[in-house]
Amino acid sequence: MSISPPIRNSLHLNALRAFEAAARLGGFAQAANELVVTPGAIAAQIKILESEYGASLFERHAKGVRLTPLGESVRQDFTLAFDAIEAAARNLRRQAAPQKVHIATSPALAELWLGPRLRQLAGLLGEIDISVTAVEDLPNLKRTPFDVCLFYTDRLEKGQRRILDEEVFPVCAPALAAQLRHPSDLNTVRCIADVVWEDWCIWASTVMPHQSFSARGPGFSLYSIAVQQALLGAGVLIGRRSLVQQHLNSGALIAPFQCPVPLGLTIATWMLPESRNSRAVKAVVDALILVR
Repeated sequence: MSISPPIRNSLHLNALRAFEAAARLGGFAQAANELVVTPGAIAAQIKILESEYGASLFERHAKGVRLTPLGESVRQDFTLAFDAIEAAARNLRRQAAPQKVHIATSPALAELWLGPRLRQLAGLLGEIDISVTAVEDLPNLKRTPFDVCLFYTDRLEKGQRRILDEEVFPVCAPALAAQLRHPSDLNTVRCIADVVWEDWCIWASTVMPHQSFSARGPGFSLYSIAVQQALLGAGVLIGRRSLVQQHLNSGALIAPFQCPVPLGLTIATWMLPESRNSRAVKAVVDALILVR
């Protein structure tokens, strides 16, 4: 009769993944956001791991957590291991569906820049199928199912490809433009903005550096709603050229002042270095440059 203990035939992969994410990102909340679970779920998974191995991996403090020496010593091993697993999964996905490419971009770029160009992209790409997911935060391509990123950046990093440099200027419906002769007239109308972006401040500080101006009007968390309000004549929008150009071309919006200001941001696209071996992914990135 055997007296050996039963051999464990499986790892607590969810617990190991929770530990790796929390260790790499510096906290349970950050790991929860990446893994789309609650911080409590991350804490519970790490408790399972600590109980199994009989050692603490994190020190708990009122303001957060910190890796113990043991946790720090194994952190990189697990990051490399999960990077390898994700790379293998990407390779499987691309071989299973070599003509499918998944783009991650911001909601504003998805709706107002990429969306209107999808038909043109389809014509350039033939049998390659594009899917688009709008996300608020820049995804980690090593840990997500996306092949290509399309986002604003304040500086181009190695491997990123420039699509266009953004500039901002006021835009409005033609009827409202008749009330605006000089930039200072903006003090007399409603000024529409995105609640996160500081575009009005950037533009006004350049065009009216010595004049008092405060953009008074509604703010929206979705830039597409702000654009819609401008189209309806509800106020003057501080427009990003890439996001309002189609409405300028149609005449639905006009720029009452000829004073665009560089925003200091570039729309860029990039992929993982390994993706350069994928004909479909490379073709999509090249096509994004062409349709700008």
